[in-house]
Amino acid sequence: MRRPPATAALLLLVGAVLAVLGAGSAQAAGYRYWSFWEGDGGKGWTYAAQGPSVVRPDDGAVQGFRFSVSEDSQDSAQPRRAPDFGAVCAGTPAKDGLKRIALVIDPGTAADAPAGEKPPVPRTACAQVAPGASTAEALAAVAKPLRYDSSAMLCAISGYPRSGCGEQTGDGGSQEATGPAGTPSADDGATPDEGSASDGDGGGPSVGVLAGVGAVLVLGVAAVLRARRRR
Repeated sequence: MRRPPATAALLLLVGAVLAVLGAGSAQAAGYRYWSFWEGDGGKGWTYAAQGPSVVRPDDGAVQGFRFSVSEDSQDSAQPRRAPDFGAVCAGTPAKDGLKRIALVIDPGTAADAPAGEKPPVPRTACAQVAPGASTAEALAAVAKPLRYDSSAMLCAISGYPRSGCGEQTGDGGSQEATGPAGTPSADDGATPDEGSASDGDGGGPSVGVLAGVGAVLVLGVAAVLRARRRR
């Protein structure tokens, strides 16, 4: 049986909508970067809301860094070692006029590594620094060389990785980016908004596109209903 023209048009429209939505899902990609974490009183890790040069931890704090591929701060991988200040700084006696910061540095897995590079083994270090020192200063005291980009995003710890900084990975290939949404830069107290990572090159179609497709779909349904009433 031959379909009425209006019905056929509606089916084509629905197919186009599904194709757009499917293409949006296929474009989802992650970012390869060093995430910054703070030890939560020995209970676990909390994703840092500020950059490492803004945070000025107290004596006895544990700070963590993990290199991995993730879409944003919500699915970022935590350091694989527990934040245990006693274990990390056991061999570093306290000194007057200095504070001790335990650092957990996890370069991630081979799957997270850029092409041609192999991640170093995870390690810990106890930084003994001035009372007002930031996490970035503590990290620089024990894990040089560090590398930052022009927006002060932390790109490399102890020279790893050799190149790249917050590059996008996945279906769209690898390209430089400012990092995943929600990633604080080294000296930025504010968290970038959701659009800062890729300026619209995210994992799906924009709200405007979806709204327009929805409006056309509604009009198509109305046309089909009108055509059926006339028969």
